Amino acid sequence: MPTRSTIALILLITVSSSLPGCATTALEMEYGALAATDIPRELDKVSFPSYRVEPPDILLIESGQTVRARNKPLERGEQLIVQIENGVPLEVDPDIPPLQAQAEMPLQVQFRVINGPFVIGTDGMLDLGPVYGAIQVEGLSLSQAREAIFKHLTSPQSQGGVGLREPRVAVQLAAVVGEQPIAGEHLVRPDGTVSLGVYGSIYVAGRTLDEIRHEVIGILRAEGNPNPKVNVDVLAYNSKVIYVIQDGGGFGEEVARLAWTGNETVLDAIAQVQGLSQVSSKKIWVARPAPSGTDCAQILDVHWKAITAEGITTTNYQLAPGDRIYVNADHLIAFDNTISKLLNPVERILGFTLLGSGVVQNFRFWTQQGTRGGGF
Repeated sequence: MPTRSTIALILLITVSSSLPGCATTALEMEYGALAATDIPRELDKVSFPSYRVEPPDILLIESGQTVRARNKPLERGEQLIVQIENGVPLEVDPDIPPLQAQAEMPLQVQFRVINGPFVIGTDGMLDLGPVYGAIQVEGLSLSQAREAIFKHLTSPQSQGGVGLREPRVAVQLAAVVGEQPIAGEHLVRPDGTVSLGVYGSIYVAGRTLDEIRHEVIGILRAEGNPNPKVNVDVLAYNSKVIYVIQDGGGFGEEVARLAWTGNETVLDAIAQVQGLSQVSSKKIWVARPAPSGTDCAQILDVHWKAITAEGITTTNYQLAPGDRIYVNADHLIAFDNTISKLLNPVERILGFTLLGSGVVQNFRFWTQQGTRGGGF
């Protein structure tokens, strides 16, 4: 929930943007009056609203072990554990116990006991070997697959079955885990989506972490996981930035792009660019992006000496995404550089002129010496 300071900051920005012409905020305030405002600063920071993901943030998405639902239809390539016992042909005397009857049968007639893994083939058939044959199980649940195997074993051979009496059949999955767990880094693409592997892509731009988490949970539930555990966090804050712009005193401007994490102040940002340059002055301000469609500048004046030498936190503002910290150049250095830019071309022209004049004079001198027959 927004704090008192956050609400006051929003009101301050709104009021300043509604003023006619190009207005300023803190630059026109007196230094003492500025301390009474609710602009967030070093010792009076605020918590920003829920973070909304944008390209090119990197998300950490993790899900607990994705368990396969038992009622999910069987698919090709899945492995089943099949157990079949007490299979006795129907033509054997029913009054004889199955195990005894099986033991008394000739070896070529006895049906072996099955207990092992079998893979559903590409045709959807579960092949139990040359004795029991193959059964179509693709698209069936585990219970339906067991019934299909039991029906195949107990049906007479004339009906395509095996013709067993009182077989005991058990079918279970060899592995109950899902197709692919979700884990690791996920880069937000330029179109605002992230890939979840075999589960497809989801749109995350402009959403909070909780909204993304619920979206992933919904996808896993649709895949048959009734109670998925999902964690979503921001691994790299790449979309929210602040800028430090240092005037080069007539020789361009240096721009540093810094990641914004919500806790930076003016001093933190300038520390990340190794402080002020040799041509910088102490005239610094924060230019906060104005609302779209307005021409009003939102300026927060920074008193550098008060922040650094005196430890006064009044203008050490807490920065917001998109803030520009502008460091003006020293006026004398800027003036000197301007004079240099103006005079350097003139000096070069005069230098070439003097050099050409000297060459001409030397040429004439040696020409005259040769005419007179002089020499050394």
